[in-house]
Amino acid sequence: MLPSNIGAITMNEQVLEAASKLVPKTFLAPSKDAREARASMFRVLIEQRKIPEEGWPDNQIESFLSELALMDSNNFPSNCGVGEREARVASALVSRRHFHLGHGIGRSGDLTEPQPKAAGSSIINRLTNDLALDALRMAGLRGVRSCFMVPMATGMTVTLCLLTLRHSRPRARYVLWPRIDQKSCFKAIVTAGFEPIVIENELDGDELRTNIDEVQRAIVAKGAENVLCVLSTTSCFAPRGIDRLEELSALCRDHAIPHVINNAYGVQSSKCMHEIQQAARTGRVDVVVQSTDKNFMVPVGGAIVAGFDRVLVEGISKNYPGRASAAPSVDLLITLLSLGADGWKQKLHERKQLFGELQQSLLRLAEKHGERVLVTRNNPISIAMTLTGRGGDRSALTQIGSMLYTRCVSGTRVIAPGDNKVISGHTFEGWGAHHSRYPHAYLTAAAAVGITAGDVERFVQRLDKVLTRWRRGEGGGDAATVAPLARLAAAGANSVADDSPEQLRNEAAPAANGAREKKVVIVVEQASKLAESSERDGRKSVAVTLL
Repeated sequence: MLPSNIGAITMNEQVLEAASKLVPKTFLAPSKDAREARASMFRVLIEQRKIPEEGWPDNQIESFLSELALMDSNNFPSNCGVGEREARVASALVSRRHFHLGHGIGRSGDLTEPQPKAAGSSIINRLTNDLALDALRMAGLRGVRSCFMVPMATGMTVTLCLLTLRHSRPRARYVLWPRIDQKSCFKAIVTAGFEPIVIENELDGDELRTNIDEVQRAIVAKGAENVLCVLSTTSCFAPRGIDRLEELSALCRDHAIPHVINNAYGVQSSKCMHEIQQAARTGRVDVVVQSTDKNFMVPVGGAIVAGFDRVLVEGISKNYPGRASAAPSVDLLITLLSLGADGWKQKLHERKQLFGELQQSLLRLAEKHGERVLVTRNNPISIAMTLTGRGGDRSALTQIGSMLYTRCVSGTRVIAPGDNKVISGHTFEGWGAHHSRYPHAYLTAAAAVGITAGDVERFVQRLDKVLTRWRRGEGGGDAATVAPLARLAAAGANSVADDSPEQLRNEAAPAANGAREKKVVIVVEQASKLAESSERDGRKSVAVTLL
């Protein structure tokens, strides 16, 4: 049955004519003009399949989605569904959350194929893919020919691409992978059933770059016909730089090996996109994978597969088994319509500008604290600053991350030498640094799309205070305090009252190991004592005091 609150009456000529018997026609004229203007915007969008120059207001987007939802069979007033999948949604709240779109996208044999029962959802799917292609070209990947949205995050989408390449290279066993210390990248290869050949990066000053000679040796040693592809990376944590894409693409061209680029959050960087474009122009680039949440500021759960060969991109979409959720596509479509082309370009410009501001602010802060910002000219998003105080003690270094976390700073990474990690049977020495023996401990921060000047200012101020206290040996928030603090933040006032203040003090205090750091004590008392309790929206709030 059609939900009572979906869409609006379609004010066609017949309806307006009937309405003129209720109110004067002159009163209806402005509404008719407005209706025609909206219809014109919808028509232009569907005809041109480009991001509109100016962003649409929310009510316009909602009206558009409602009109499309009415084209799906589950919203037909007289629909009689007797199949096993009829887009039935038990909860009205869930139905509203999804704009009453329940059929998903694609068909069992192709992620981009339209569905007979879901014309509206199929239009959304095609429009989202076309607008995503437009956004990629605006960001600098001008030669890209085709793309489609995948309702999976980047790692699983890379796996899908690798499994598709297997069809054309059935003998291949290996994936050559210049090292990047992010588990999902490595696990994407293993999950697809291939053996990763980890190419250690080489140190170029402070920066880590692709060891092209090592890639060449690996191709010769394994045999080009046994290599499925080279999986390279653009966006990454400093001090690693963008892979040497042009040189890698030339190797792939010369040895007839596919080249897949993990461009997870590189769309927002004109440098990353330019490097990919150049590599495709001069060598071989088969597939480029990018995250939607990291580049377009939508919820986690989507990725875009793009390429310079329509046939290959289409082959990947056909290799996706079954239908898929439309939610990531709807999120991206809404976002691109809301931003408009002008808004999208402005976000890219602002990010680039704020990267420079963050870099300058960290240069000044590093000088103040006797540190330095690592020189990584080939990383346009992430910045690294050395941490040399407290004698390089690993536990003391990692304490900085906890201190920042308890001050509501997220996204920073503190890398201390000596951390080894085993992933799927492979041991990575110096995990986190993209290198087995990187010579510095450091902290990273990123100027990613959506960052504001206020974010930069607050981060630098809080980091300044943390480093000042840390150098004095005041451990203002070590790892032992984070868990109880997070538990207290998540707990309600009632559950807080179940723990005694003494119990919480003991839980928060670091182990007595002769360390020089002061202990951080979380004091939580009953409302009648230290904590202030108040009723807000029917919930109790409790004060947490850090001493």
